[in-house]
Amino acid sequence: MLSRRTRPLAHALTAAALLIPLAACSSDSGSGSDDPAGRAGASAAGFPYTVTNCGEKTTFDAPPKRAVTMNQHVTEILLALGLEDRVAGTAYLDDKILPQYEKAYESRPVLAKEYPSYEKLLAANPDFVYGGYASAFAAGDGRSRDALAKSGIKSRLNIEGCAKKAVTMDDLYREVREAGATFGVRDRAEKWIRGAEAELAAAAKKPAEAGKSGASGASGKPGESGEPPAVFVYDSGDKTAFTAGGRGIGNDIIERAGGRNIMSDLDKSFGDASWETVVDRRPDVIVIYDYGATTVDQKKKRLLDDPALKDVPAIKNKRFAVLPLSDVVLGVRAPGAVRKLAEQLR
Repeated sequence: MLSRRTRPLAHALTAAALLIPLAACSSDSGSGSDDPAGRAGASAAGFPYTVTNCGEKTTFDAPPKRAVTMNQHVTEILLALGLEDRVAGTAYLDDKILPQYEKAYESRPVLAKEYPSYEKLLAANPDFVYGGYASAFAAGDGRSRDALAKSGIKSRLNIEGCAKKAVTMDDLYREVREAGATFGVRDRAEKWIRGAEAELAAAAKKPAEAGKSGASGASGKPGESGEPPAVFVYDSGDKTAFTAGGRGIGNDIIERAGGRNIMSDLDKSFGDASWETVVDRRPDVIVIYDYGATTVDQKKKRLLDDPALKDVPAIKNKRFAVLPLSDVVLGVRAPGAVRKLAEQLR
């Protein structure tokens, strides 16, 4: 069973080719007014709306009424915009839905634990499909965007899934804006963005305060020199380390939290690194991504028991931080992840 990021979900041991790179840009027309009722036809404010997403140009004459979301972070984007009444089905969670969206999520049908078959997807009668990872639209599984279009179904891929350059919070704002415009709820999108900007501004003060105070060398905490702590992300892996590269939002989260991703030169959102590279780059802190059947404690044990890592500062000092996988992809959790990580790096 392969995960949406092309790793086995339970053990994640094989190498991954990830995130098909395509250009992502947007243009839109119409007013910026909110249209929560999703009125059909030319009477809907802000329509027709045209957007170019991951190389595909789509015009919406009216907001979608029956959306299917595949992957947790895009499901939560629509729930954050109050669009549960437009969601005809969901699929593929990494962990629990955020508490504030639980009631809305539980009111929606779950089509599959992972990705639904093309037939099951069509049975939900969607007019729009929103995928979080490129694997959501795997041609080999019959769910390509072209196949959906031939069935009269419009689609969107989260822009982290096709990015050619490093993804940042600005891309998250664009993702939310474009989702809001697609569904005719631009005002809601802008309100969410203002809240995210305020949350990030508050979180930015924390690393600065920690840098001023420093950390005691005897405590085993990084930061006594005032330099950002060197951070290594351990997602999974045995023969190689599956980690966060420099292209994904995870890299931006680390930097905003006051750290330095030792694998920022890996030109992918996620990818494999050799253990020799990890040893050579001497991380001060290891951030463990929590998801799937392998627990955080099991991941820690694997790292602590590896004799090749015994001289790595993070291992010697047992300096670990933990973030859920759903926090570190391009979705509404990313601003909060900055605060969570900043608190753990201090």
